[in-house]
Amino acid sequence: LALASSSKHRCLQSGAAFRRGLGPTLDFGGDEVEVEVNDSLMRFFDHCAKFVALVEENDAAVCQVNAFKEGPEMKKVLEKVASALCLPVEELNADLVQVAFLTCSYELAIKNVTSPWCSLFSEEDAKVLEYLNDLKQYWKRGYGYDINSRSSCILFQDIFQHLDKAVEESKSSKPISSPLIVQVGHAETLQPLLALMGYFKDDEPLLANNYARHTQRKFRSGRIVPYAANLVFVLYHCDHVNASQQEYQVQLLLNEKPLSFHHSNETTSTYADLKDYYKDILENCHFREECQLPKVNVTAVDEL
Repeated sequence: LALASSSKHRCLQSGAAFRRGLGPTLDFGGDEVEVEVNDSLMRFFDHCAKFVALVEENDAAVCQVNAFKEGPEMKKVLEKVASALCLPVEELNADLVQVAFLTCSYELAIKNVTSPWCSLFSEEDAKVLEYLNDLKQYWKRGYGYDINSRSSCILFQDIFQHLDKAVEESKSSKPISSPLIVQVGHAETLQPLLALMGYFKDDEPLLANNYARHTQRKFRSGRIVPYAANLVFVLYHCDHVNASQQEYQVQLLLNEKPLSFHHSNETTSTYADLKDYYKDILENCHFREECQLPKVNVTAVDEL
């Protein structure tokens, strides 16, 4: 068992808990498997200067989020919450209302308790606040800017290096050196990776002024990266096949559910076809070059 984690305490704890959850029946070198801290893979976004400067620390990058906070949908929610709390609406803002909504949702998710804060919101209010959060994820971690996903290619390539190694060992009849590789990161690790792979992309970008057109959107961060979100690559060696390229096949599972591949719309793919589909990312996405800040004097908005 190869176990890597981000340096954050919660991730290290998750890694240790996952190892315990495997139980003594799976002998992967005893209970005390060393957890390797690898922030360059699990927190690649911290190491990408272009992302940090132009997106993470750039207020202009989330102008759509800020515009939605001031828009008609949020204004309606603010007025309803202010009325329920018997407060002048001027004393509330979108951030305060979002904190109340998150308090409600956290208690529901973690403790299965309906917090008193939940009584402030209708289902329609919840949808508006969900969109506010999705807007932030979209522009900071999703399809809003290319660098969000391109910065994850270092992790994407690492996954395929492990798969390549397993295929090589299998072909030469060697035991697989790492039959199980567990990498524990963050929602912010997984969201850009899934965007890099082209998943949950809507035809129209998420904007402050098109909430009504996105009621059936694919990009819902609460469903893509909920608590304990996980993406699993499963490599199969198939004995009875008609052609040699069918010998190695791959399945993808997101949050334990099979994910269809873009190139085939099937839930299994030959490893050769999958590598061919992502050939450009595997060969032409170079983390250092992608993440370099532009040397010319352009504003962050121009660059994005």
